[in-house]
Amino acid sequence: MVPPDESEESDEMLMQLIGCGDAGAFRLLVERHQQLVIGTVARMIGMADAEDVAQQVFLNVWKSAPRWRPEAKFTTWLLTITKRLVFNESRRRGRARLIPQVQEEEGTTDYPDHSPSPDEQLLAQELHRAIEAAMEALPERERLALVLRRYQEMPYEEIAVVLGVSLPAVKSLLFRARNTLKEKLAPYLGAE
Repeated sequence: MVPPDESEESDEMLMQLIGCGDAGAFRLLVERHQQLVIGTVARMIGMADAEDVAQQVFLNVWKSAPRWRPEAKFTTWLLTITKRLVFNESRRRGRARLIPQVQEEEGTTDYPDHSPSPDEQLLAQELHRAIEAAMEALPERERLALVLRRYQEMPYEEIAVVLGVSLPAVKSLLFRARNTLKEKLAPYLGAE
């Protein structure tokens, strides 16, 4: 009989094993979810501190594992811990900064048939900086709701659980965030 593949184990099963002190299960869980956590943190407070905050998130997971109960989807619980630590870090700093998580790779382009001209490159960079500044100006709850929806493709119901608000409140946060971004980016999008 072939032993089951580790990747087939559910997050809930891994949490039970971690609750019993299984370091291998913890390692697998971290590997499975580290990009989600690091990506979310990086979009909220910047890449420079993303790995440190992610490490704190997973340390909290390890410490909480013996008491953890599968009352919600594991990733929802994980992002709730992430939210708390990001908001704490944001308050500690006085105001969160947004630093791009991923720089565009050299040689990649949105223009399949030609290389962008220097003017097109400058305009793209200016738009990128404008988007960063507009995101940074959003209140942290609106920004996190937008990050979870846009970049993590999380359903509204899970965002509500992570933020600890109602479903209509999530929709309202996203509506306000999108309208704010639309207003701030209107000069760049030709919608003056």
